[in-house]
Amino acid sequence: MNDVVDKYIEIFSKLKTDRGKHRWSSLTCHGAPHKPLLLLSLMDGFAQGLLVEPFIVPSQALLETFNQYWSRIMPRGKTTSMAYPFPRLKSDGFWERVPHPGYDPVTDYNVSSMVQLRKIYAGARMDQELFTLFCLPETRERLRGVLINTYFAPEIRPLLVEQGHVNQAAYDYSQTLLKIAESQGLFETETDRHKKVRDQGFRKAIVTLYDHRCALCGIKLLTPEGHTIVDAAHIVPWSRSHDDRPVNGLCLCKLCHWSFDEGLMGVSKNYEVLVSKKAGFDSNMPGHIFTLTDRPIFKPDKERFWPEQASLAWHRKEKFS
Repeated sequence: MNDVVDKYIEIFSKLKTDRGKHRWSSLTCHGAPHKPLLLLSLMDGFAQGLLVEPFIVPSQALLETFNQYWSRIMPRGKTTSMAYPFPRLKSDGFWERVPHPGYDPVTDYNVSSMVQLRKIYAGARMDQELFTLFCLPETRERLRGVLINTYFAPEIRPLLVEQGHVNQAAYDYSQTLLKIAESQGLFETETDRHKKVRDQGFRKAIVTLYDHRCALCGIKLLTPEGHTIVDAAHIVPWSRSHDDRPVNGLCLCKLCHWSFDEGLMGVSKNYEVLVSKKAGFDSNMPGHIFTLTDRPIFKPDKERFWPEQASLAWHRKEKFS
């Protein structure tokens, strides 16, 4: 086993990445961070039990994790796509691309977007040896350390380590939220890290239950790069309730979230959309919002996750007018 670990330590320390001081800063040791971040994301998937076989598909969960790592360390406004590293790991010797019928597995297609990636490739298959190492916590974490210490500057290494811990804790928290029947008060005294875990875990639970669809207007927009139009909104604010149960949450698009928080929209006792007359105040042009009045909201499939009437009643009394 030690020989196998040493083999992949060597491979991981010499990934074929784009390099250049004019393209990449000292924070990423003047190299493209895409491959290391994808491998860190894969490790998180194995740690969470979401990945259980050597065949890897470019799933939404993997894409979101990759984006979280990227946004944690890269300058605001610098965007990318997981489509860059996913097929190009082939050049490092442990990654076999699996194309859809009609595409050549040997051809290096110029993939630069998730639309292209999913059109050309069904996924990729990692070496069985590496799969075994990723399944074992001890060897997985050794390889994680190699990636972080090789491709990132000392000042941002702690951020990547923390993000891995947050990803795991948020996943665990989201699974807890999908099981509990009453508020647990898990984070009565919040640190910054607790807040990251709670926010990320609550969001995972809510957008999963509503399948990225706004409960009030029904819109569902998910970009190929993994960005979604919806937020996870508390009905009774966390600051007041300390309640992250899914029944105190709604999946709302940006407009409906703002309108709900401002009291311009609400939900009736019959789970129908309410729209305040104030939405049409003076020179407002609320567009389609008034057409949603009295329309049934979109709810999770399981009734036990439907918005709790006590929370909705609080919102109607304290916010909606």
